[in-house]
Order: sequence, then C-alpha cells, then structure tokens
Amino acid sequence: MAAVLPRAGPLTVGTGIARPGVMARRAMGRAAPAGYSRTTRAPAGPGGAVAGAASYAAAMTQIHTPTPRDAFDLLMAGNQRFVAGTAEHPNQDAARRSETAPSQQPFAVLFGCSDSRLAAEIIFDRGLGDLFVVRTAGHVAGTEVLGSIEFGVSVLGAPLVVVLGHDSCGAVAAACSALRDGQTPSGFVRDVVERVTPSVLAARAAGRESAEEILAEHIEHTVDLLLERSRVLADAVTEGRTAVVGLSYRLADGSAQLVTTRGLDAAATATL
Repeated sequence: MAAVLPRAGPLTVGTGIARPGVMARRAMGRAAPAGYSRTTRAPAGPGGAVAGAASYAAAMTQIHTPTPRDAFDLLMAGNQRFVAGTAEHPNQDAARRSETAPSQQPFAVLFGCSDSRLAAEIIFDRGLGDLFVVRTAGHVAGTEVLGSIEFGVSVLGAPLVVVLGHDSCGAVAAACSALRDGQTPSGFVRDVVERVTPSVLAARAAGRESAEEILAEHIEHTVDLLLERSRVLADAVTEGRTAVVGLSYRLADGSAQLVTTRGLDAAATATL
C-alpha cells in the first residue's frame, strides 16, 4: 500500500467530485488510470515551496476525477475487448511501472473470488495501478476484506467498488452440497462454506433454484453485506462519491454480466 499523506479539504474539480485526502496526493504525482491524466505537478526540492503552491493550485483545475459511471464504463469496455479477443493490455509497460512506483490511484476496487480463472487485470484488460484487488474464496467478506475495501475508497479514492462472482464457483457448489447432504468440509474451508450458505438459503426461499440464480443471489447478498457493515462505504455511496456494482463472470465466454448496482445512477446524477 502507498503511504498515506495528510488529508486535504474537499474540492470540486472538473466534472468529477474531488474526494477528501485524495486531491493533494494526485497533484504531487499520483499515477492516473488510462483516460484520466494530469498535466501539472508541484515541483520538489529546496526553494520550491512558493512555486509548488502555485503549481498545486494550477493542478487542481486540470485534474479530472473519474466519476463512478466513468469508472464502470472504463471497466466494462476492457471486458468487451477481452471477450472480443482485441485486448490492448494498457498500462503494462516500463513507463507505467515507473509512473506508479511512488503511489497508486486505482479507478476501481475489485472484490472477487480467488478462483484462478478470474484474474481481474486480464479479464478487464487493465494494467498496473488501475485496480485495487481484494480476493477470497467465494468472495466471502470478513473484517480484513471490509478494511481493504474501505482503504481503497476512503484513502485511495476509488469511485467504484465491484463485487465479482462467477459460474461454477466451488464455494457456492460446496454450500449447496452441504445443505443437500448435511456434510461440511473440515478446517477453515468450513468457515467459507458457512458464509456462503445464507445466500443459498435466501435464493431457495425466493424460489430461485438454478445455479445461475443462486450465484446472482450470492452476489447481491455480498453487495448488501458490504454496505450494511461498512459505514464508510455506505456514506460514500449516499454522497455520490462511490458506487457499488455486482458482476457475474462467465468462464466460457469471458463476459462480465451486470447483476445489481447501488448508487451508480445516483452518483451520475450527483455530478451533473
């Protein structure tokens, strides 16, 4: 994780919403995702305080902060390229590596399943510094996950949080089997299965029996759980600074399908 610098007050810049604690770091050289760039940096070194302040003020008028809708569209455009076999592999060269070495400015927090076929930067055709990725089996959320997501939103200023599930999920299948057979795995795998089980039960209670419907229920349940347990995230969504979306990834064709959203339309309206 990048070092946390002193917070700055809230500022409105361009068409986006400037987030507290984020703008100062951007002006001092934070790497921006492709499509969102800055042209001014505050000079460093002895005697640069006055000039630095002037450059900082100029930078504030030139930085474009991606909105939640901007970030969502950028993410989905990358997935469409991946599906079509026209991936561009952006931000994966030596220049990007050098640019992001001092700090990071991801445009999305991606909380997904640990499945080896779900490599976020590949399936969304992104690169270094673009995504702040948190992964657990079955995208089950404990305190470490909540803290990581809050870090991505409140400290790094990501305007989008994505919950990414997928078909043929082993954790979901294990939860279904445990309910059917009455047998659960041993060790800490049991904890993962038990955290997925409420989603399976909720799906069945609603008459949703197919694997696809149970997966959708689990994704929606995870989105709601994040917002219920994290005041930081809930407030960011309410204020239009961040949106949360649930996506379902199809292993065979590589497409990410929208399952649910919280705050995406409201966030777009708040920036008009």
